[in-house]
Amino acid sequence: MDLDLTTVLLLALFGFVAAFIDSCVGGGGLISLPALVGLGIPMHLALGTNKLASTFSSFTSSATFISMGKYDKKLMLMLFPVSFIGSLIGAKAVLFIPDSVLRTLIIVMLAAIFVYTLINKKFGKETQFKGYTRFTLGLGIPFAFIIGFYDGFFGPGTGSFLIFVMVLLFGYDFVIGAGNGRILNFASNLAALLLFLFEGKVLILPGLTMGVAMILGATLGTRMAVKTGVKYVRPLFMLVSLTLMGKMIYELIWK
Repeated sequence: MDLDLTTVLLLALFGFVAAFIDSCVGGGGLISLPALVGLGIPMHLALGTNKLASTFSSFTSSATFISMGKYDKKLMLMLFPVSFIGSLIGAKAVLFIPDSVLRTLIIVMLAAIFVYTLINKKFGKETQFKGYTRFTLGLGIPFAFIIGFYDGFFGPGTGSFLIFVMVLLFGYDFVIGAGNGRILNFASNLAALLLFLFEGKVLILPGLTMGVAMILGATLGTRMAVKTGVKYVRPLFMLVSLTLMGKMIYELIWK
């Protein structure tokens, strides 16, 4: 793919905006993946190229959250490999599962998340974490695997699902939940990227161009999330969930 100045600028712009949002509440794939497809890149190559760029974003935001202490080290050590393996399997299965089936399931899940967050005003405002139990870990491990599988298979909304699980299941506030979610999202991005590279489904130059811009977007987005706290992250989380849901409904009905 030839990169002229206009294409480079578009990749950088969409990469920055996607990473800024994704570093806080997920949903950056809603911007970056359609941008790549809109530039004429076939879907299977766009998925792989997006994973290259997204790995830059998730690594940067993860490192920033870690440096600020906004994560749970013990939990991440347990769930990181689970998310990684789930994503590997999901990326491999992308050619075997009907896209419409997955989209319908995701729409239902996003709707449930949005309604629950809207009704429960105190959801994620303060940390309710009181330690791990067999119950929370018994649910957290399969959830990490399933969401990792989804990220390897398709991707948009992965960060939102991870944050929701962290807040609802383990009781973290939205900021700590976002930190944990970004670390697990890095695991799933990395796994899918490795498989797509092996399969030759990545355009290196466009991915690197978007990825460099994503580093800046992820750094600024993460720092803003930590600085402003829940009052910023919670409404943005709801807005992204609603937008993702609307986009998927539109594509399911009209495409």
